[in-house]
Amino acid sequence: MLGTDDTFVKFSDVQKTYDGDTLVVKKLNLDIARGEFLTLLGPSGSGKTTTLMMLAGFEVPTQGRILLEGRPIDNLPPHKRDIGMVFQNYALFPHMTVEENLAFPLKVRKLSKMETETRIKRALDMVQLGAYGKRLPGQLSGGQQQRVALARALCFDPKLVLMDEPLGALDKQLRDQMQLEIRHIHKALGVTIVYVTHDQGEALTMSDRVAVFNDGLIQQLGSPADLYEQPQNAFVAQFVGDNNLLRGQVIAMEGTNCTVEISGAGNVHALAINAEPVGLPAVISLRPERVKLNPAPGSLPNIFNARVEEVIYLGDHVRTRVSVGGHDLVIKLPNSDSRVQIDPGAQITIGWKMQDCRALNAR
Repeated sequence: MLGTDDTFVKFSDVQKTYDGDTLVVKKLNLDIARGEFLTLLGPSGSGKTTTLMMLAGFEVPTQGRILLEGRPIDNLPPHKRDIGMVFQNYALFPHMTVEENLAFPLKVRKLSKMETETRIKRALDMVQLGAYGKRLPGQLSGGQQQRVALARALCFDPKLVLMDEPLGALDKQLRDQMQLEIRHIHKALGVTIVYVTHDQGEALTMSDRVAVFNDGLIQQLGSPADLYEQPQNAFVAQFVGDNNLLRGQVIAMEGTNCTVEISGAGNVHALAINAEPVGLPAVISLRPERVKLNPAPGSLPNIFNARVEEVIYLGDHVRTRVSVGGHDLVIKLPNSDSRVQIDPGAQITIGWKMQDCRALNAR
């Protein structure tokens, strides 16, 4: 929990309703620390973009308050919030040079010509585009245009930078490169960034913390490692990273552990995260890389016979889909592992540790 002195942005009981009855953000309470890189992650329609737009000032909360440094900003227009914004489509003025695009927010703030030139040079050097100031946006690649949009958002030293799916239009290689560049710029400047994406890879790569949205609610808030290693419900387990989900019924509880019966497959021994009492349904969450191939008999608490259904070579690893009692499971194995030489139709055994699988509430 953030301390009062650390809280830079605060959402307090914020709701947003459209058309009178469509509730897209529900009772949002969220503290964002100064200098934090927070990502709002979720599928389309989950409420993440509406949350960002309320913070930017392009949407007004139906209920609740948004505070910036302890000051209410709900009724402030966007240009008075001292917030930088980076959009997916860059939103650059096509008839202006790169320098003129960066000068625009500085002129609005009535900075002197000398200060404007200094800040433009600093911002372009920051994104490694110092030699491109005289070019028009149409003369730049997509990645270069994205850098210009980022430089424009940073050049007036905003208190907060908001990014709405800024890398969605780039190809994978450039997107991966830009993720690291934005992360490095954040570390160098210490500016607070709130980033919206539906791409879990971006969220895990770039963020200090991630808020996973679904159905207008934050399902879980934590570090990338927390979300991946310790999902608190079935939605987060399925949405963040590759995962195997097995549905069954709790048949035994013992302290922090439980046994879940999977129809047709057998019993799985797992950590009881928030599984309900004996007799009620539960979901087993198991990461593909935690599944062991052909473990020694008795070496693991969970060992099952499986049939290989599909083997896909993916360079650094082999993705193997197997069937266990009619349930599909995916295994990720490094391609340096000599045991990955298996073919569809082969009968194998697989297993995993109890601490590597989590029993979650099925609802």
